[in-house]
Amino acid sequence: MLKTTLIALALTIAGSTAAWALSDKQRAAIEARIAPVGEVCLLGDSSCGGAVAVANAAPRSGEEVYNSACMACHVSGAGGAPIVGDIAAWQPRIAAGMAALYDSGVNGVPGTSMMAKGGCMSCSDEEINGAVDFMVAGSQ
Repeated sequence: MLKTTLIALALTIAGSTAAWALSDKQRAAIEARIAPVGEVCLLGDSSCGGAVAVANAAPRSGEEVYNSACMACHVSGAGGAPIVGDIAAWQPRIAAGMAALYDSGVNGVPGTSMMAKGGCMSCSDEEINGAVDFMVAGSQ
């Protein structure tokens, strides 16, 4: 009886192990389904090719930053953003001084939809200041 039980147990274990064995194709399909969708590269991390290239890239011009990050709101007036070229809307802001405008550009404007750096988190403070200069120049 003990011998029969042990044989039955061995066959059960062998059968369940075979059921979990996967072919290389099945294993590759599973690995593809659970693979990470991306990676995070920190500035200066030499293990990520893109982060190093960004660190060594030349700063973007104020116009480039404006066109890529600021224009959507500052052309349409979305969220109360002053439209570039609207002298009346810009006059009190310009009168507050460039330091105040730079601060608003870099840190955002509390209580409005203007988020820090206009959402351009890859922009340096200097690039944002250049975009502010570009908008002010077109609004005087």
